[in-house]
Amino acid sequence: MLPIIDKPVVHFIVEEVVNSGIKDIIFITGRHKRAIEDYFDYSPELELALLRKNKRKILNKIRSIANLANFIYIRQKENKGSGDAILQAEKLVKNEPFAVLFGDDIVLSKKPALLQLIEKFEKYEECIIALCKMPKKDLKNYGVVKGIKIDKNLYEIKDIVEKPKPSKAPSNLAVIGKYILIPEIFDELKKINKKGELELTDALRNILKKRKIYGVEIEGKRYDCGSKIGFVKAIIDFSLNHPEIGKEIRKYITKGRTKSSA
Repeated sequence: MLPIIDKPVVHFIVEEVVNSGIKDIIFITGRHKRAIEDYFDYSPELELALLRKNKRKILNKIRSIANLANFIYIRQKENKGSGDAILQAEKLVKNEPFAVLFGDDIVLSKKPALLQLIEKFEKYEECIIALCKMPKKDLKNYGVVKGIKIDKNLYEIKDIVEKPKPSKAPSNLAVIGKYILIPEIFDELKKINKKGELELTDALRNILKKRKIYGVEIEGKRYDCGSKIGFVKAIIDFSLNHPEIGKEIRKYITKGRTKSSA
């Protein structure tokens, strides 16, 4: 829920999903995450106060948030990893392919990152994962793929190595938090007999033994808002592109900041 200018990070994720053509969104939340539900809901008290003050522009903007999509909320009772979180949605997803997006990864791009994955899924009908080239020193924080490039920005995945030492990483292509998954992933997650956290990567590696998985190197600039530096970079870049404050921010960065430094 940390804001980038005037919207929380999760709002950008929802906009990406909606702009990719998906209208049903399932949030897997935990304790103390009620703020997400409140944000994407109507707020009669606030709306009435704005109406009384004749602030209709702000009122319309607030109302539009609740109408972005159909929102469903499931609470994960314990934090048992990404795989366990995905399992919580099995009964709702049923036997259909579905998208998974993690709340930390946002992408600034002309075409929504998720839509880039969907277009490949429509052709191959296999699991599709989002990839991003990373500096060698950062690979230890990600799943890293071994793959064969088969088209522009498209790879056939041969293996996924979770958080490798940079010297042993199979490539510089890291998995970021955006996926199109087939319903078979639920069965693979259930088969994993592992103590502690249940991770999606384990199930994907099992899928690889039976079916193909493809990776798409996303076109656009990706921000890891789960890190301090990534979050600040997102604020700076989104400020520069903001229709209301972009010009002032650009002026400040090029002129005002120089004077302050002096």
